[in-house]
Amino acid sequence: MAATTLTRLQLLHSPSSTIIRPSLILSKFHLHHPPRKLSTTPLCSTSDHIPQVKTKGSIIGDLLDYLNESWTPFHATAEAKRHLIAAGFHLLNENDEWELKPGGRYFFTRNMSCLVAFAIGDKMCKYSVGSGFHIVAAHTDSPCLKLKPKSASSKSGYLMVNVQTYGGGLWHTWFDRDLSVAGRVIVRGSDGSFLHKLVKVKRPLLRVPTLAIHLDRNVNKDGFKPNLETHLIPLLATKQEEASLEPKEKSNASSSKPAHHSLLMQILSEELSCDIDDIISIELNICDTQPSCLGGANNEFIFSGRLDNLASSYCALRALIDSCESPADLSNEHAVRMVALFDNEEVGSDSCQGAGAPTMFQSIRRIVGSLAHEYVGENAFERAIRQSFLVSADMAHGVHPNFTEKHEEHHRPEMHKGLVIKHNANQRYATSGLTAFLFKEIAKIHNLPTQEFVVRNDMGCGSTIGPILASGVGIRTVDCGIPQLSMHSVREICGKEDIDIAYQHFMAFYQSFSSIDRKLHVDY
Repeated sequence: MAATTLTRLQLLHSPSSTIIRPSLILSKFHLHHPPRKLSTTPLCSTSDHIPQVKTKGSIIGDLLDYLNESWTPFHATAEAKRHLIAAGFHLLNENDEWELKPGGRYFFTRNMSCLVAFAIGDKMCKYSVGSGFHIVAAHTDSPCLKLKPKSASSKSGYLMVNVQTYGGGLWHTWFDRDLSVAGRVIVRGSDGSFLHKLVKVKRPLLRVPTLAIHLDRNVNKDGFKPNLETHLIPLLATKQEEASLEPKEKSNASSSKPAHHSLLMQILSEELSCDIDDIISIELNICDTQPSCLGGANNEFIFSGRLDNLASSYCALRALIDSCESPADLSNEHAVRMVALFDNEEVGSDSCQGAGAPTMFQSIRRIVGSLAHEYVGENAFERAIRQSFLVSADMAHGVHPNFTEKHEEHHRPEMHKGLVIKHNANQRYATSGLTAFLFKEIAKIHNLPTQEFVVRNDMGCGSTIGPILASGVGIRTVDCGIPQLSMHSVREICGKEDIDIAYQHFMAFYQSFSSIDRKLHVDY
């Protein structure tokens, strides 16, 4: 009931006809958490200074706003770009030569679905070869349905939209949902140029209806097992609606058949304020239109699509922005603080904009070269990697109360109890004993809870971008995540408090890792 109430509040209009944002609702009802009291207890000696972590309280309302805007990786990247520019970060172009300065804050995007942002410590006035990079990496994509290159079809008097399945989704959860489309298009400009634009149709356009139980009497006994090619096709309209939009003279040639329904193209043209003929190319996802919101009797949960992995992405982004808000925040930093958000993790990361591409490491090499100016010492990039540390942040499997046997008995992460550190002896996660120790030491010093997860020996284990990035260049890596339920469903759930804990943990990582890492001596 609480989730329904908040969703309705989100849709109310003010006198100026603007939609009330979740962050404003939370502020009104005082749902923000007070900042956690963070300790400055040192690791080894009272003479060593561990910087105190400063946070801005709860980020829950801002996260809900981000989720509601970020229907696709393109929109998530655009939102991240907007946040970074508002915070004073400078947009770079990968095609240009970079001129970077100590104390500077920068970012770039690739494919508008991958983003790397970084803040350079001010202690690098004269570049010190081997200064490391402290990185939190996550991914912007989620399992979804995508339009096929030729999506137009019709059956039994209905206009249908043919789709592809992207990633390992719980596809039965997409039935009987109010769906729409979002993504990017290429539009022809008035001067003949081609423009990249984002589009999002907020009203429900599509639906994948389930078959009535009267026509499938055994579904509850045998299970719902739809054929993903023939049963998972959304309805757009009844066929009669198309007639008014078709040209009077039609060609009989099969090659002239449009790739997409003209009704759908008309809707897109209205959203983009352009002519249908000016839309050159489209890349669209099917998206659930139900807003992200708080839920549970005490508003302790977040109900939303795409929590995996936009929740991690936003916590990392905000932690980077807030950890270097003022010049003083970087005045004693020798390292470079970085966040890397990749696309295509759900399908293996092997793409130009995925973690399998050398995007992050190329940017590190360019940063090292730019800061060193005319002189780059022997193996400067490799020495910088040796001093670096990567936090691979991806959502974790919280224990399901109805299926507790699916978890290893002593590793059952719960909501509201902090980030989950993921272990796997077969390297499906990149965590080692040393990297887990360092990450937990950050939490211990700042009074932040952590949990640990290992999969049962009789079950397969998923993976993340952690092993891909760690093996790509040999960077120390820990895999961690916020516990959640309903992973890869169209509608997921996580604990509200865990979002703030993750944000504080990432803040602590950026602000205090340099001090902690100096005290650990390995392989010397």
